[in-house]
Amino acid sequence: MDQLAEAIPYLGKRNPKAARWLVIIIALVAPIIAMMFGRTWVRILDFALLYMMLALGLNLVVGFAGLLDLGYIAFYAVGAYTWAFLASPHFGVHFPFWAVLPLGAGFAALAGIILGFPVLRLRGDYLAIVTLGFGEIVRIFMNNLNYPVNITNGPQGINALDSMNLFGWDLAKSLTIGDFQIHSLYFYYYFFLACVVGSIIFIQRLQISRVGRAWAAMRDDELAAKAIGINTRNLKLLAFSLGATFGGVAGGLFGSFQGFVSPESFSLMESIAVLTMVVFGGMGNIAGAVIGALILTALPEILRNIAVPVQETLFGHVILDPEVLRMLLLSLAMILMMLLRPGGLIPAHARYSRPELVGKGVRT
Repeated sequence: MDQLAEAIPYLGKRNPKAARWLVIIIALVAPIIAMMFGRTWVRILDFALLYMMLALGLNLVVGFAGLLDLGYIAFYAVGAYTWAFLASPHFGVHFPFWAVLPLGAGFAALAGIILGFPVLRLRGDYLAIVTLGFGEIVRIFMNNLNYPVNITNGPQGINALDSMNLFGWDLAKSLTIGDFQIHSLYFYYYFFLACVVGSIIFIQRLQISRVGRAWAAMRDDELAAKAIGINTRNLKLLAFSLGATFGGVAGGLFGSFQGFVSPESFSLMESIAVLTMVVFGGMGNIAGAVIGALILTALPEILRNIAVPVQETLFGHVILDPEVLRMLLLSLAMILMMLLRPGGLIPAHARYSRPELVGKGVRT
């Protein structure tokens, strides 16, 4: 929360306590303000929270442990398809969320370990290529496991997934109180927000633990880390599995919210988008991952609503498709960050081994 408060200009450095309260208020009232512009914007905020969880998980692998992972979206797919298999009419199984989400997280963590073992000796470009291949293998499997036995329903995907049901309360149903109706998008928003807050608290404690400091040592110099007795093999596996766990949980939440999963939702471009969020916000920084995910999720949608009408007005037709604009935006964001702020929007602190140094360390 201290790092998020620092993201607020002027107020973050001069009055951190007021900045923290401002962050909390903004997070709580954001969907109410977004609803003034239409339900679509509340839905975008819901997806932004899911991307925050993905960015936080990938930040464990890339930012904390220094392992470049270009196939992270595969763990997102594992969590989503676990929900589809265990909470939909596809196999006629309808497990409750408190059973499906942990199973999705566990299967994703297992997939992270499976990926981690073959790449223990790889670094840099070689590691990126192998993880990229792993992500594509998972997507292709999901796309083709419909023959001779229909497991994933192939490119058609699986629909009619069960929504999130909290002890008899269905989050997908709007709540009517008299003449006042609370839309289900609000319920999903606050539930996802609680998951993001829990993830931030967990990662913040992990960052200043012995494991977090060992990851930092391994990221800065793996050979030196080995020399002082750090078991880099186990730490790499732990980074892959923990990062994958966040992806699995986010995937399960995505399946319950969307009600439909298909392989096209887990393409390489999604992995690159999540990695861009981490780099854009600031690798190794919790606040950076959150802010990067929020900006790069909302900004393309804002451009979609501005660029398309402008093109139609000026040229009479759309020249650049919104999806092309999204890729262009991600590319420009990466280029500008590398040129102007290599550390990201909110650079990570160099010293964070003790809680009292969080928010007061030297920036790198």
